[in-house]
Formats: sequence, structure tokens, C-alpha cells
Amino acid sequence: MKELNKSSKVMGILGGGQLGRFFTVAAQKMGYSVVVFDPDKKSPAGKLSDKHICRSYDDLEALDELKKICNLVTTEFENIPAKTLRYLEKDIIVRPESKAVSIAQNRIKEKNFLKKSGIPIGRYNVIDNFESIKLLNDEVDVFPAILKTAKFGYDGKGQIHVNSVTELEAAFVKFNNAPCVLEKKLDLDLEFSIVMARSINGDYLEYPLIENQHEAGILDLSIIPARVPSILKKEATKLTKKVASDLNYIGVMAVEFFISNNHLYVNEIAPRPHNSGHFSIDACVYNQFDQQVLTLAGGRPKDEETKFPVSVMLNLLGDLWFRKGEKKSEPNFEIIKSSEISIHLYGKSEPRIGRKMGHLTILGLEKQSVEDVIRKAESIRKIIWEN
Repeated sequence: MKELNKSSKVMGILGGGQLGRFFTVAAQKMGYSVVVFDPDKKSPAGKLSDKHICRSYDDLEALDELKKICNLVTTEFENIPAKTLRYLEKDIIVRPESKAVSIAQNRIKEKNFLKKSGIPIGRYNVIDNFESIKLLNDEVDVFPAILKTAKFGYDGKGQIHVNSVTELEAAFVKFNNAPCVLEKKLDLDLEFSIVMARSINGDYLEYPLIENQHEAGILDLSIIPARVPSILKKEATKLTKKVASDLNYIGVMAVEFFISNNHLYVNEIAPRPHNSGHFSIDACVYNQFDQQVLTLAGGRPKDEETKFPVSVMLNLLGDLWFRKGEKKSEPNFEIIKSSEISIHLYGKSEPRIGRKMGHLTILGLEKQSVEDVIRKAESIRKIIWEN
């Protein structure tokens, strides 16, 4: 690791997973040095960074070291403690700010914020003690529902489906009586996300709507453009702009939407680049991580230009490495190589079931439909699973 001196050409990022890795690549491409702050010695971003501070997020001495090197710091994921961001932003620029992240990292705060902003959301109840569960007996049409922990839930973690008060009580105990949100299940027609960038001056850019399909709570397939009626696209764009504005958000953010019975509902906010936005690395001139660097530096997001009108992103989970049984077997990606297929591996040390190890982007050729590219993606999936 080289010695770094504090300057406007040094950026810091809290979190060193795949999102931090892509940020590091984008920043270095633009001439910045990058300091990754992550407690994992094997962090994927730390391997590529100019400096890796391998300490816990509440280590004030290590945070002081970061402040001595960087004027500009961003985050890789929403579970960075808000108090860590507040400590840093007393002396240096942190984007997005701690206030925005503190809302997005807590489902209770997030739901209350969206409700106050007049954003359409599904029915929910705050469950923070057994008394709040007893109060549900006086309400109707609560179940079926999903109990979600207020903090630290992602990729389907921290969620339990419940169909009765008895099941809810058992789930609450399983979560050690931690504060939760109980969300009434919606009859889903489709899920999609909008990835956007917003500057300090309120300049706003969004990527094409992204249709998302999940398996076991983990994103499996993203389809661009989303097959969403134009009237709902316009409404979703308007809502995303409002969310960003009301949060006074600076940086890259994703808003996840549900469509149920032809009505829009916001599911959640991700205060960072998003897994569904990975298509932009190959399909756009400026990807979501380029925009993260630009907005962190105080610049305007670059006008997005899609090089390919249709694309599909396929997540590669650790399950693929165990497709032949308990013994780990490296996938043979050589057999699917072509100019329309991009393979991105995240540099993680060990594959695990359910762990995101990489993704594929399949780019549509001229005159290919969304359905054509989806079929191609599924055929590629089959090939790598059978070889």
C-alpha cells in the first residue's frame, strides 16, 4: 500500500464488498486514490484499493486516520453505523449524509419517512414489544404478512413469513424481541427498481427502469428495460425524485417498487448503488459507480447513454460452486464467453450458499426483444449449471 497525503484526489469508502470494489475501479479510472475502510482483511475492495484501513466502524482512532487522508467519503452499504458517519462529517464531506442513511438503514424510520412524504407504501405495523402484537387482535386483514427486523436485513435475511398472531409471536422471539416492521403481503404483479444519481445542486439522473426477479429473497435476474406501463413509469420517476429531494440525498440511490393490482408501492430505499444497476457497467457509457464518484466529488451526474437498448443481469450465487454436491467445483465460464456476455466476479475468498459471488450481463443485439434476451440468459444459466 502506498503512502497517501490528504488531497482532493483521495476518496474514502466505508465498506469493502463488491459495491466498494466497483467504486474503487471507477474512482481510480478517474484519477483518484481510494482508501477502503472495512474490518474484513479479505475484503474484495481492499484488494484493489490504494490503502485499506482494516478496523471496526466504531474505532475512533482509525476513523481519525481516515479523516487525515480523505476529504471525501462515501458508503458501500446502508448498515454502516450512522454515528460513524456523524463522527466523520463533523470534519470532512460525507455523501450521502448520515441523516439520509440513518433513515434508510432502519425500516421503522424508513416507513415513517415515506408515509410522511406521501409516498405510497403497503400496510405496516411497528412491532417493538408483545403489547404491540396484542393490539393487532383489534385489527382486521393483517395477515398474511412478513415480519422484518428494523435493522440489518438484506437479501432476504431478517425476514419471516407469518400467517397468525401465534406465528408472529414466535417470529418476534426468534428475532430476540428486536424492533420490527410487520408488512402486509401484497399480491405482486411485478417488482422493479430505479437507480438514480443526485448532485449537491439537485441535478438528477436516472437509469432505465429495472425489472427484478427474486429467489429466496435474493435478486436473481434483472431485466432492462422493465416491462412497466408508461403511466406507472412516469409516476415512479416522480416518486423517486421526491424521495431523493425530501432526503436531501447526494450520491447514487435506488428505490425499489412493487406493482400490485396496477398500483405502485415503494418497498424500500437503498442509499447506495444497487445490485440491479450492475447492467450499467456494460450497457451504459457512464455506470452507476462513475456517477457515485462524480457526485461525491461535487460534480453533476453525467448524462446517461445506453449503448444497448436491452440487457439482462444474472446473479451468480455461491450455490453455483456447489452444483455437483458438497465438494466445491469452479464453474466453467470459458464455455459461455462471447462479445454479448460480460462476466464479473467479485474477488470473494470463499463461495457460500446464497452468497453473491459475481454476475453476468447479457447484452441484447439490434432488434432483439426483452423476451429474446431473457431466453438467452436462461440458456446461459443452464449451460454453466450443467458443466
